[in-house]
Amino acid sequence: MPLFRRKSTDLVEDQVSEVETSEDVTTATRGHTPSKRELGVATPKRPSTQRRPGGAAVSRTPLTKEEAKEQRRLARQRESERFRREGGPRDRGPERVLVRNVVDSRRTVGSFFLGGAFVVLIGASVPDARVQAIANVLWLALALAVIVDSILISRRIKKVVRERFPKTTERMGSLYFYGISRSLSFRRMRVPMPAVAVGEKY
Repeated sequence: MPLFRRKSTDLVEDQVSEVETSEDVTTATRGHTPSKRELGVATPKRPSTQRRPGGAAVSRTPLTKEEAKEQRRLARQRESERFRREGGPRDRGPERVLVRNVVDSRRTVGSFFLGGAFVVLIGASVPDARVQAIANVLWLALALAVIVDSILISRRIKKVVRERFPKTTERMGSLYFYGISRSLSFRRMRVPMPAVAVGEKY
């Protein structure tokens, strides 16, 4: 039997102190989240918006009115050049490209229609019966030539499109109108610009 026996009150106090110490550690652990620096993890830096990938700083200087006007003019010029080269939505599709080549590869009466109509208008305004009669005859001849040429163009378009695109979903009437309307304009004013020369194979 031990000589020095601890009192029961001392044992109780030791157990209470151990419980309190463990609760403090648990509370401190739950209430504190270690930072990345404490864990040894470096926070990645965000890329600077003021610098380009090459290291050159992006200019934030506002444009003057003259510079903004020049930029708008250049943008319109680029858009106009692109439209002259590629055309608009109505010019899309391989069938339309083929129709343009059919028209551009030949000389059409329609390309002289506007010039002839201008001559007829001048002749009709002259106060001379003979000149006016000649102008009327020229007008009828020009209109008849355009009609015949349009029929020939339509027949050629139908033949070529049926050969190269037998399963096309394009309406032939729409292609006829597209080709005839193109043949009525001057060659230099056609949009998109002609891709083939006169007499060239397409």
